[in-house]
Amino acid sequence: MKLPLSVLDLSPVGAGVAPSQAIRDSIALARVAEELGYTRYWFAEHHNMSSIATSAPEVLIAHAAAVTSRIRLGAGGIMIPNHAPLHVIEMFRTLEALAPGRIDLGLGRAPGTDPVAAAALRREQVEVNNLLAELLAFERGGFPPKHPFAKIEPMPSDVSAGTLWMLGSTLAGAAIAAQLGVPYSFAGHFAMRHAKEAIAYYRENYEPSPKHPTPYAMLAVTTVCAETDEEAQRLAAPLRLAIVRSRTGVRMPIAPIEEALAYQFTPEERAIADEFFEGAVIGSPTTVAAKLTALAPETRSNELMLSTLLPDREARVRSLRLIAVAMA
Repeated sequence: MKLPLSVLDLSPVGAGVAPSQAIRDSIALARVAEELGYTRYWFAEHHNMSSIATSAPEVLIAHAAAVTSRIRLGAGGIMIPNHAPLHVIEMFRTLEALAPGRIDLGLGRAPGTDPVAAAALRREQVEVNNLLAELLAFERGGFPPKHPFAKIEPMPSDVSAGTLWMLGSTLAGAAIAAQLGVPYSFAGHFAMRHAKEAIAYYRENYEPSPKHPTPYAMLAVTTVCAETDEEAQRLAAPLRLAIVRSRTGVRMPIAPIEEALAYQFTPEERAIADEFFEGAVIGSPTTVAAKLTALAPETRSNELMLSTLLPDREARVRSLRLIAVAMA
């Protein structure tokens, strides 16, 4: 491809589709993405959402690794507040041992869910930056000699936890990524208005590290491609309704297209959808290719990660295929 393109998968759940089928569809799509030449395939972590089934990205990564051979696989991301740092490092070292050189550990600082589910995932409240520091110490051997965890050896000890990435949608994530000297992935698929500022801050304040002497920025973008601009907008209609329902606390699978097209948004709901879709790339192959090609240099991104939240597997396959051909 002219530009490195990757895929962010949330295992979208449509009306009348079992969440377990959405999971299986994601694995099938990972194989398609590899065949089409995409660079990496990441699974998100979300909980207690009727429209999204990616609650265990590490399991999906392991299964996808078993049915692919080239494409990089990762979590976009592992949400730090939900996990014990030692367990995260051991999980991803295990994945790296099974798929050497193909694993990405994307780290997010939000819980990826509502407060009640977050409490159920992690009963004790620990400051997220302390958890991140502990995770890095387990991976890099950074505990002081007298620290109680200094003698712990995460297994398997002869491999790393893959390539570490910081995720973010604000300057805070950009600052941490720059300070650590690691690649940075910005969540433009729902916060595009802040992308330029955050990526610029990351690049301008980057502190080189042994593994990553230069900054590397990836931008996630909501993308839907179909044969025509009109058909792509039609396919995207359920996403607008799904975002509004999610943001207003309505727990439902993603609506069918006709239901979404008939829905009458209130002004407040329309504002929610418009904010989420700011910067979204939706259209025919020609339209999408032109917008993606312009978006990377405009935001100073090395790579783009496409989020195509369509519950119909064939529509997602077609979208990725059309983009791959247009960007070849």
